[in-house]
Amino acid sequence: MGITTTFLLGSEINRLAEVLTDRTRIVFFETPTNPQMEIINIAGAVKVARAAGALVVVDNTFASPVNQSPLELGADLVIHSTTKYLGGHSDLTGCVVIGRGELLTPIWTWRKNLGQMMAPEVAFLLARSLRTLAVRVHHQNATAMAVAKFLQAHPKVKRANYPGLPDFPGHNVAASQMSGFGGMISFVYDGDAAATAAVVDRLKYFTIAASLGGVESLVTQPITTTHYGVTPEERARRGIVDGLVRLSVGLEDAGDLIADLKQALD
Repeated sequence: MGITTTFLLGSEINRLAEVLTDRTRIVFFETPTNPQMEIINIAGAVKVARAAGALVVVDNTFASPVNQSPLELGADLVIHSTTKYLGGHSDLTGCVVIGRGELLTPIWTWRKNLGQMMAPEVAFLLARSLRTLAVRVHHQNATAMAVAKFLQAHPKVKRANYPGLPDFPGHNVAASQMSGFGGMISFVYDGDAAATAAVVDRLKYFTIAASLGGVESLVTQPITTTHYGVTPEERARRGIVDGLVRLSVGLEDAGDLIADLKQALD
């Protein structure tokens, strides 16, 4: 369709201004990123994009609207996979686009013509879930913080990635634009791919699955799931090492989840 896309790593956000051209129409990113949990300065990216005449679209799925409001930071459009936190029970598939009316009107037309309409029963489930969104996310925030602190202190964990940890790169930016740090964590186990897979297999309270944001806690090893189709060289460039594990913290008791991680790691 004649659309050219330029990709930047999260660590290369300072190069945004130099890669924008007079043909650039959209700057699109997620924050925190998957699975490294990198933090993109939304207001900073908006300032650079505005100067180039580009719209900013933010995928806010990981943060949820409870923890972060990109529109208030200047973004033009925000998207969520409602399959995740907004749905919250791993029983629906959907998406939402949020923004000003003049930007949504053409999206609405394409959505209608292409048949991308949410079925009534799915809409009902989503409406049900939104009633408990804040309660669920606040609990997941607190539990994830406790789990992240445990992982950071464990001798077999080389690195814990969680925006709420004070020494996490991007923590200060996260603290300035997020009211909570979310339920997503990743960590690097001190072992090869097979040893890391064994740790994942030993977990009892974390279900092995690639989704996130539900009431149940999930675990995935990115090299075998989300980034399986990426070449080893490209994974290395992105920091997706063999020992990387991603957790989606659910509504279980924090002590139970920590005990489960401890037995698996030990």
